[in-house]
Amino acid sequence: MPVKTTCGDRGAPCPQDRVNRPFKVDRPKALWVAEFTYVATGQGLVSVAFVIDVFARSIVGWKVSGSARADFVLDAL
Repeated sequence: MPVKTTCGDRGAPCPQDRVNRPFKVDRPKALWVAEFTYVATGQGLVSVAFVIDVFARSIVGWKVSGSARADFVLDAL
């Protein structure tokens, strides 16, 4: 049975896009973006946060946790 992790509110306002997409940078370490997701394991869901360098398209930081607290996401930095 699939696990539903988000119940979106399409009527809620979206936060302002402060990055001004599309992402275009001309050097490493100029722009990092973050991704937060869940991964199913044999022991249940775990939360995973990644920080990605947009220029290099590589992961520069990550963290795995059994909870989705804000401090866990900041630890990926």
